[in-house]
Amino acid sequence: MKKSILIVAAVALMAAGKLSAETTRSWAISEFATLLYADAPAALPYANADAPKGGRIVLSEFGTFDTLNYHVAKGDWPSSIGLLYDSLMEGTADEIDAYYGVIAESVEYPEDKSWAVFYIRPEAKYHDGSDIVAADFVNSLKAYKEKGRPWIKSLFEELSHSEAVDEKTFKVYFHTTDSMKPVLRAAGMSPLPVSYWKDKDITAASLEPPLTSGPYKVKKVDAGRTIIYERVKDYWARDLPLKAGLYNFDEIQYDYYRDETVMFEAFKSGDVDLRAESSAKRWVTEYDLEAVDQKRMLLEEFEIPKPRGLYGLYFNMALPKFQSDETREALVRLFDFETLQRTVLYGKYRRLRNYFNGAGYESNGIPEGRELALLEPFAEQLPKGILDTEFALPKTDGSGRDRVQRRKALELLKEAGWTQQGGKMLNAAGEQLSLEILTGWPEVEKFVSQYLNSLQRLGIDATLRVVETSQWRARVRDKDFDMVSVGKPFVVPPGSEMRSQYGSESAKERAGNTSSIVNPVIDSLIDEVVASQTEDDLKAAVHALDRVLLWNNYAIPLYYRPKSWVAWWDRFERPERAPRYELGATSTWWAKP
Repeated sequence: MKKSILIVAAVALMAAGKLSAETTRSWAISEFATLLYADAPAALPYANADAPKGGRIVLSEFGTFDTLNYHVAKGDWPSSIGLLYDSLMEGTADEIDAYYGVIAESVEYPEDKSWAVFYIRPEAKYHDGSDIVAADFVNSLKAYKEKGRPWIKSLFEELSHSEAVDEKTFKVYFHTTDSMKPVLRAAGMSPLPVSYWKDKDITAASLEPPLTSGPYKVKKVDAGRTIIYERVKDYWARDLPLKAGLYNFDEIQYDYYRDETVMFEAFKSGDVDLRAESSAKRWVTEYDLEAVDQKRMLLEEFEIPKPRGLYGLYFNMALPKFQSDETREALVRLFDFETLQRTVLYGKYRRLRNYFNGAGYESNGIPEGRELALLEPFAEQLPKGILDTEFALPKTDGSGRDRVQRRKALELLKEAGWTQQGGKMLNAAGEQLSLEILTGWPEVEKFVSQYLNSLQRLGIDATLRVVETSQWRARVRDKDFDMVSVGKPFVVPPGSEMRSQYGSESAKERAGNTSSIVNPVIDSLIDEVVASQTEDDLKAAVHALDRVLLWNNYAIPLYYRPKSWVAWWDRFERPERAPRYELGATSTWWAKP
């Protein structure tokens, strides 16, 4: 938009009472971080502006999909669906707390941050050539808040309502003041075109490719098996600072598999171009291939220090058998990570010990300063030791026969009212302690088999249930499980989405708060997270929340890979400098001639 038009628009808005004289306007925003690319470079340093366009890349995914509509809870959507979309503002793969203008040329907000105005670029268009307009974002916010998945709803909780000031000016109002969080949430919105959705049910699962504006569009869909994206050659944003040199493949194909072994064989045969390996055993023992020796297949380990939530085995706290703190602690103690690391994980993993990992949000040591001040008012409601003892997960001697943890677990189970009778762990009513672990990933079996054996030796009826991805998602949404293997997302900087994951109110929802945690202390700490106005206050609140979650043993923390293991056929080139937080294969690489 030309400068003169911007001035006229701003004056008109002020005259209408829409803006105040004291506003900030920028194309780049952050809550706390120093923006790396506020000066709008011609291209990002991990992108090659001269990269040739063309070729294709074939990738593999485990599981299936049955919808291209990811806005609602119904159905399973491809994880690659983001290739279709642009947002008002987007981040870079070098930062975790930064937004730069894409569809929006700039954003304006007052000192009290009670609203924000986004100025939409006149050149922003959908794949059919129609203009992206403010009414499309009004439609988006309404859909997200009224019909979105619980996770999406939680992200937009602090956004009140919105309006189209004119065709290219979108204004959104917030429930809060003096916080950048809702501004950032609004900045991440993608448009839902009124012209496309006006006669469609946005709550329905559908394989019809939606009208979008991103760098790719859907070329072909084979339901549950394959999705092929094709590059939009006249993509409206291709020369913007955040887009130049990116999205170089003419086609990106994802093939879906329901068997890890078959998926690996497809890669070895060359049917799949690149594989992100997830099995330590396979990475260590099964890549001794002729193609690797001949440098036709390349292997590399990448360090990607992206913040992560807790991957673990989560208890269903709605079940009476898990209400006892002692029962849950006993079950945590019986998980022998040290033996698992030695026998199955090949020493390649590290134990997770926090719900919020990375960027300084994990709790450590004993609580001090602002964190301690947040916890002390709840001293009588907190687990014993939390205020003066560092949290530590139980450790075994790695032999697979550690008697210390077994003895302690038995003591805790006895305290909880369980006794061993006739080879079974029974409660006072004579009911056996049973525990089914639910997963949608067959590889979990090798990770929990030893744990199941330990439980069974104590008389606990422990089993593993492996189901298809779609059934796993449905059962997790319905909270139809005893324990479930799941990874919790972690958005930086964190905010109201914490209520969806851990808040008491969301425990009542069908798809919210997976563990059905009801804890007023956690609710109060989440309120502190949402209300934080400085980075120090935010981190103190998240540290306190992390600590309370850990000490209550709501889950058995599992492990993570400090490095990503990637193998690919030598058919591609990439920039010398990789992005900090992503591999970037589909966005920064290109096909060899």
